[in-house]
Amino acid sequence: MAGQIFGIIILWILGLLVLHFVIFTAVREGINKSVVGQYFNDKTGNKVDKKTFINKDLDNDGEV
Repeated sequence: MAGQIFGIIILWILGLLVLHFVIFTAVREGINKSVVGQYFNDKTGNKVDKKTFINKDLDNDGEV
């Protein structure tokens, strides 16, 4: 009984984390690609295209 409750709690936490990342990414991309978001990025000089580890790893093509 206690093991089932613990498993349900873990599944809820994992589901909420996945939902959080999906919503966070959608909102961030939506704001950055909107006209208002692009206006503020141009006005403040912030660059949206930040290189992450995944981008560097997939774009290197064997370069070190």
